[in-house]
Amino acid sequence: MTRTSIAAAALLSLAACQSGPEGPGGTSSEAPGTAFSAIAMDETVNFTGTEPFWGGEVTGETLTYSTPENIEGTTIRVERFAGNNGLGYSGTLDGESFDMTVTPGECSDGMSDRTYPFTVTLQIGAEQRNGCAWSERTPFSGPESP
Repeated sequence: MTRTSIAAAALLSLAACQSGPEGPGGTSSEAPGTAFSAIAMDETVNFTGTEPFWGGEVTGETLTYSTPENIEGTTIRVERFAGNNGLGYSGTLDGESFDMTVTPGECSDGMSDRTYPFTVTLQIGAEQRNGCAWSERTPFSGPESP
């Protein structure tokens, strides 16, 4: 089984565990059995997390991942998979597998007064991180960065 297949299976399992196909704002954004389409293929998805701080953006097959130690970030190629209730991105970062899922759901970074429309689960090698995301068509609400 390829890593993409594993990531796809994980995303589908995650979607199956959801209480329903709820999109941003708590309404159904997808008909049952259809691929997630709330984020267009060419749309930029921004993501952020804390403890440790990390973030970046992905557009199409290009993802940039940054940390305070690497503010410019590292750019990698990723494969995108649209599941029933979200997106999966898979690639390799510094020799480690990089698998990220983006699913609808209100999210707080715990550091700002922002509310984000998507949650992120990121797996780099054996380490899992959780964070928030937003896109061009579905922005966060709250104050902009200073």
